[in-house]
Amino acid sequence: HILQQFNSVEASNTMITIVKIISIATTLSVVFGTGPLEVSAFAPASVPMRVSGATRCGTPHRQILMIRSMTRKDDGLTEEERQVKMDKALKVMTAFSNKYIEQTDTKYCTDMSVPAVVIKGLAEHKVQLGAPLCPCRFYDDKEKEVKEGYWNCPCVPMRERKECHCMLFLTEDNAFAGDQTKITVEEVIKLSGGAASKE
Repeated sequence: HILQQFNSVEASNTMITIVKIISIATTLSVVFGTGPLEVSAFAPASVPMRVSGATRCGTPHRQILMIRSMTRKDDGLTEEERQVKMDKALKVMTAFSNKYIEQTDTKYCTDMSVPAVVIKGLAEHKVQLGAPLCPCRFYDDKEKEVKEGYWNCPCVPMRERKECHCMLFLTEDNAFAGDQTKITVEEVIKLSGGAASKE
């Protein structure tokens, strides 16, 4: 029993790290156009991955995904205009997260940098894509995923089964669920690594 509990904690720690890495890597891939991304380099074989409208479990073999060029909603904006939109999106997504926590009787992670990073990622996608697409996954066609809506927050798994793989909304039985049900915009900015991205 002790070993099982230890393994559960280790797995949860691993998932927290994965959420942070994937969110950061997704942003960098869009900004710098790094090309192919190896999904399984960030997720263990047991982590379900949804790719191109189909859900499958990861395998030891690395799945290479191409990040297709897309028309961003923030194309053509000045740095100041984009920052205004980003500030507004951060407020909207923070307010949404706090309200959804209340409605679903869930909690934030004990490590508050986790919800901060996820909320910032949702806000960035809201500005770039016009919808809060889950920032914890890689997509070969983000615009298609936005239209399908499956991974727009709150995603279908969260709405149907209270399963949030981003660890933004945690049920009380989750080993890393804390007591916090509120987070401020200032905390989101501070805990996610600073001011909202301007790229």
